[in-house]
Amino acid sequence: MPGTDHCDAVVVGSGPNGLSAAVVLARAGLQVRVLEAQQSIGGGARTLDLGLAPGVTHDICSAVHPMAAASPFFRAFDLRARGVELTYPDVSYAQPLDGGRAGIAYRDLERTVDALGPDGAAWRRLMRPLARHVPGVVDFALSDRRSLPSDPLTAAQYGLGVLEQGTALGRCRWRDEVAPALLFGVAAHAISRLPTLTAAGTALSLGALAHSPGWPLPVGGSQAIVQALVDDLKAHGGSIETGVDVTSFEQLPRARAYLFDTNPWTMTRVVGERMPQRYRRAIERFRPGNAAAKVDFVLSGPVPWANREVGRAGTIHVGGTLAEMSEAEAEVAAGRHAARPMILSSDPAVFDPGREVGGLRPFWTYTHVPAGSTVDVGAAVQAQIERFAPGFGDVVVERRTIPAAEMPAHNANYVGGDIAAGAMNLWQLVARPTPRWNPFATPLPDVYLCSASTPPGPAVHGMCGLNAARSVLRSRFGIRDLPSLAPAPSRE
Repeated sequence: MPGTDHCDAVVVGSGPNGLSAAVVLARAGLQVRVLEAQQSIGGGARTLDLGLAPGVTHDICSAVHPMAAASPFFRAFDLRARGVELTYPDVSYAQPLDGGRAGIAYRDLERTVDALGPDGAAWRRLMRPLARHVPGVVDFALSDRRSLPSDPLTAAQYGLGVLEQGTALGRCRWRDEVAPALLFGVAAHAISRLPTLTAAGTALSLGALAHSPGWPLPVGGSQAIVQALVDDLKAHGGSIETGVDVTSFEQLPRARAYLFDTNPWTMTRVVGERMPQRYRRAIERFRPGNAAAKVDFVLSGPVPWANREVGRAGTIHVGGTLAEMSEAEAEVAAGRHAARPMILSSDPAVFDPGREVGGLRPFWTYTHVPAGSTVDVGAAVQAQIERFAPGFGDVVVERRTIPAAEMPAHNANYVGGDIAAGAMNLWQLVARPTPRWNPFATPLPDVYLCSASTPPGPAVHGMCGLNAARSVLRSRFGIRDLPSLAPAPSRE
């Protein structure tokens, strides 16, 4: 249990947002303590040995990081200068279809256009304006939902694309089924019905990043990003304590500010009766979303995709056509398990040979299931992959499933398996977690929320933590200018 000694700020939770907030506060000269319930640091960006095969490590939740490469926080933090090697596959993502067909999203936009045949020109018209102005797309997608866009023209083009692809109008653009499947495989990252406006927004922002600069994987796994944050925090006097499950406010050290990298329900439960009833009722109206179940494989070789180009992708969306994915996501939204589920997958050893140990490699997947599901979906996931990769079962050495209901055991933020920490619908995209002008602050002047339950939402981008830290510095410490996040120059 933490002591009662004083510090400037306490951060509860060590996910990427909690660590980014802690880094900003520590660099501003504050004394910062991070408290983590788990024995390992990093939340959804951890890489651990699960005991499935000697030396083989698995990414616990996130594995591929387009937002980490693009976010303003990590661009300023400069991961590469801190020794984090990001490897960019030539194929950002792929969508296998029956009969050996596939949609292939190359980093090279024109190569993607050529491969899409009759829909290539339509793909170019949709994606080229966004890929050419990625900073404007990122600024809009990762904003706090309260600020005006820095690039209004790009924001308008993005918005029009979302309105088209998020509604029935999207069907008018496409002549074949490959391009819409390729696009909405990305949209499935929102874990929502397809198509919707929020799903289309996800597809277009991540889709633009796929062509410029790409979807990178950190060499060694997601933990490399976490370790860079931890090293910087400690270098600036911050401290981290693991194995500290904060269940009441009385456990916390005395501090001028408390930042919660937790879901809002946990925050209000910990704070208790100090929090005004009206705010607590507002938090109760914030709803969790549909869920994910994690299935980790150990393979004896690469996945034998029927279309070999699929194996060159850093991320593979396994769900078939848009119609099939829409049906699967509708089943999940209705509280049922899809017979052919939507799966996101990655084979990191293709791009990071060090992830293979003794001829064995990790294969990362998660699939969408109803919230709170207790079902072991491992067999269904394996069968769906085998559909597009005949012989997949022959390279499977081990398989472990974490049902949605058990996801909170390794990350308490994932209520019922909701890895987005709150449903990603249009209202909750803006009113996240409540419709306050400052969504990071609460009615208590010393309590703040800095998790993915605040804008801009889930993904490893650090922006929720940065935004919350900015609010804390201004309102609690009178510091209006953010500290530099750049690495210290070498003394050699």
